[in-house]
Amino acid sequence: MANHKSALKRIRQNAVKKARNRYYHKSARTAIKEFRNETDKAEALKKLPGVSSLIDKLSKRNIIHKNKASNLKSKLTKLVNSL
Repeated sequence: MANHKSALKRIRQNAVKKARNRYYHKSARTAIKEFRNETDKAEALKKLPGVSSLIDKLSKRNIIHKNKASNLKSKLTKLVNSL
């Protein structure tokens, strides 16, 4: 166990950040899953900017790598174009 006040504070801060990051990541994954289940092209085109925005936010916060974000957005765009 940590002995310094600063180390104890860092442990508390890390726990809060971990919980927040897990929430962002899980909600984005759920949005992506719902987007992939979309069968109507018009609806998919409406949802694409929102899902892309969520992915960009994950990348900006360093929750996922920027290349993974780019690959996800590319695959989702291809999916919309194939509908």
